[in-house]
Amino acid sequence: MRLPPLNALRSFEAAARHLSFSKAADELAVTPAAVSHQIKALEEWLGVPLFKRLNRAVILTDEGQSYVVDVREGFDLIDGATKKLIKQDLAGALTVSTLPSFATSWLLPRLPRFRDEHPDIDIMLSANENITDFAKDPVDLVIRYGSGNYPGLYVENLMEEDRLFPVCSPALLEGEHPLRTPQDLIHHNLLHDDLRVDWESWLEAAGVKGINPTKGLKLNDSSMVLMAAIAGHGVALGRSTLAADLLETGQLVRPFEKELNAGNAYYIVCPFEQVGRPRFSAFREWLLKEAQMKPGSFGSAPSAD
Repeated sequence: MRLPPLNALRSFEAAARHLSFSKAADELAVTPAAVSHQIKALEEWLGVPLFKRLNRAVILTDEGQSYVVDVREGFDLIDGATKKLIKQDLAGALTVSTLPSFATSWLLPRLPRFRDEHPDIDIMLSANENITDFAKDPVDLVIRYGSGNYPGLYVENLMEEDRLFPVCSPALLEGEHPLRTPQDLIHHNLLHDDLRVDWESWLEAAGVKGINPTKGLKLNDSSMVLMAAIAGHGVALGRSTLAADLLETGQLVRPFEKELNAGNAYYIVCPFEQVGRPRFSAFREWLLKEAQMKPGSFGSAPSAD
């Protein structure tokens, strides 16, 4: 199949519609000279004149009038086929993989709102700690917690670097051994997940002495650690992202201001070929919008702060 250049056809159709190279140039965001050059090249390719050039205007030749009808019909067919394909790709399933802690504490409470906005897209959520191999695993995108260094993949920052700080039930601010200063932690259980080494770092940064940083209840998931803190089982070292909603609703409190940078953040990661797909774009834009919202605001607009 031998077809003329698409840019030349676009210039011809716009010029024929406006009967003006200048107006066609404005529509296509190019110069009138560029439109003139494209149309001249098309006429040479076809071997027939498409316009009559007058002093201050152009008019279509008989060949041009006949040709533009078929060109427009071709553009309409392309436009219809494109819209049909986009509509088909916008519907269906999108498989998302992320850590169980992020899924439970942040993503799941917000997913009903995505469903309301995009009822034709089904989210297949895989909550696990496995490293995704996009060449083998049936996963469209992952939300990873790390440094953001994932070579060969599309990477976009979803949330800023996490901060680590103690969190607990409001009940621990009262009672026989109320939490008033970091040294009061000596009377309470420390709750650990895979970040338990950071209790040692936090205690050292806070100047706390005489507390074993490895003592206390150990769990293998950050969201379970936060649930244990809500239940009053001890004090957890919470990540700012995962604890934000619970702090906003008052289920957890920060007994002390001292915090550490976690050194990691949450990233949207996927193969580059996924980026232009409508389903991915819809979910990506929704994720970024949700990440800008005030913690705990599951039904309100993004914060203006």
